[in-house]
Amino acid sequence: MTILENYGRIKLFCSLFVLLFVVHVKGHEGPDPLGHWLGRADRVKDGKLMSRLGPDGSLSFKPAFIKDKEGESLRFEGTKANCLLAKDFKSEINFLPAKELTLSAWISVSTPRQWGGILGVIQDNGDREKGWVLGYNESTFYFGLATEGADDGDGRMTYLKAKTRYDLGRLYHLTATYDGNKTEIYVNGNLENSTREQSGDILYPDAAPYVLGAYQDADEFYPHHGRIREVKLFGQAATAEWVKKEFAHNESLANEKWNEVEPSFEILVEPYLQFATKTSMTVMWQTSQEASSIVHFGTTITCDQKIEGNASEIHEVIIEGLEPETQYFYRVESRSAGETSYFSEPATFKTAVNQETPFAFAVISDTQGNPKVSGELAKLAWGQRPSFLLHPGDLVSTGKNRDHWLKHFFPGMRPLINHVAFYPVLGNHEQNAKHYYNYVSLPEPEYHYAFNYGNVRFFMIDTNQKVNPGSVQYSWLEKELANSDAKWKFVCHHHPPYSSDENDYGNLWKTNQGRHGDLRARQLVPLYEKYGVDLVWNGHIHSYERTWRILGGKAVESGGPFYMITGGGGGGLETPAPTRPFFQNNVRRGHHYVMVHINRGTLEMKAFTLDDRLFDYHKIEK
Repeated sequence: MTILENYGRIKLFCSLFVLLFVVHVKGHEGPDPLGHWLGRADRVKDGKLMSRLGPDGSLSFKPAFIKDKEGESLRFEGTKANCLLAKDFKSEINFLPAKELTLSAWISVSTPRQWGGILGVIQDNGDREKGWVLGYNESTFYFGLATEGADDGDGRMTYLKAKTRYDLGRLYHLTATYDGNKTEIYVNGNLENSTREQSGDILYPDAAPYVLGAYQDADEFYPHHGRIREVKLFGQAATAEWVKKEFAHNESLANEKWNEVEPSFEILVEPYLQFATKTSMTVMWQTSQEASSIVHFGTTITCDQKIEGNASEIHEVIIEGLEPETQYFYRVESRSAGETSYFSEPATFKTAVNQETPFAFAVISDTQGNPKVSGELAKLAWGQRPSFLLHPGDLVSTGKNRDHWLKHFFPGMRPLINHVAFYPVLGNHEQNAKHYYNYVSLPEPEYHYAFNYGNVRFFMIDTNQKVNPGSVQYSWLEKELANSDAKWKFVCHHHPPYSSDENDYGNLWKTNQGRHGDLRARQLVPLYEKYGVDLVWNGHIHSYERTWRILGGKAVESGGPFYMITGGGGGGLETPAPTRPFFQNNVRRGHHYVMVHINRGTLEMKAFTLDDRLFDYHKIEK
């Protein structure tokens, strides 16, 4: 064979090789990975999850693995643990998608979360949301994404939700794709939802952690409880065909029968107090799963008596047969089905006082999503040792968001509500959500009720609902007021009948025509005047205001009730109008709390700033 013939054969072989390579590349339907993590024991070394591609992850928990018929998964504890890939994603900027992406993951969920995260780079600051995250909520999976082409690139994420409701403990294959114009989410190979709300380059935050196994940004942390078997990140958008093939590789995992390990047992809400009477106290707390409900109590710190309620997640135990105006100690105990136990630290409470005994109570309203401010006010109020807390509504920013209760309200009200009961009414931000009714223990129907403390009768109303003459609440209130012979009569509801706010009831910087208060709530005023109500407590306006006595639409020296707005508990502050209305006595812009002291026929009100300076004082004698 000549050299020329050999050269010809070599040339032909090379041509065929190149042709085959080109055909192979052209037929390749999947993206190339930028990150790849496997939840296997052989991938963990010295506290790190060693990646196949992308950054290694620092594990903040002792790793445990759960075997399946095809291999194993890393079990995330769901307490305070995550797998941190980078403190700031910018260290991985060359390995994160810029224009397109695909996320592929095999995971299970053991404890539902309002915000569950599998892999993400996210920063959520109010109305500025940037980054992306693959995760789940309390029932299904989602993919969150912000891009420069949506909302002028100012950061509003689209949370694209799947339709499949996940079963606890079962493995699922999740895929999310973004091609620059369209976002899709797949579950077990099937397309479940898509949107074109986002377009353009991916919008990343200025700084954010890169996290596996948590929904985490600068000030929020919701750890995953469940399995993570495999996670892949790609810089291209996969086709539907590729997604189906990727699922088919381990399809048997989705049909696996799984006896789930016990869900993470955590204390979600520390013990707090509800509805104090002279002979009883209600103790409540919340655990992450159903467990026993036991309260240990007594007149010394040994708490040598106990009472047991029904097993539950939100625990409610009423201690009865107590002595009036007596100090008690208490601590709670819960034991899960898996024999995991929780014991609280001891705390104190005091039963309600007799009619002739002096007492004091705190008033804080509109705490909303600001536990830093509400927490400081609660601490200052607790320093004055009130007998209980009155809360005129807007306990949280979003009543339907359970995490606003768990992360904002309850932590922010300590140390106070673990020592004294709080008596709330519904604000507009509660949204009449089931969480409100789950977390309070009040007389039926709970959205309106009455209670006695000392020589005062309190009437609690929901002004988000009908309060016009003939309505259920109006009729109930009139009957209650008419039948009450209490020394003092106080009413509490969220919306103020009288307010000098600048723009909630007409913009008084643009016109001199304003309503100066909530007209729906003002329908109740004739009842207050007819039946001798002394004080009406309100929130809604995020400032402080105390009126003169008002009777028949005029300020009077005697005979009418006072109206007080105490909405400075944490919400964004509001400002009074440029001119003074007839009813205004004292008004102040600023976060605050109020203390009310009563000794038979003498009442003193004291209002304090966030740094505990007295700024208003008023005395009433009957």
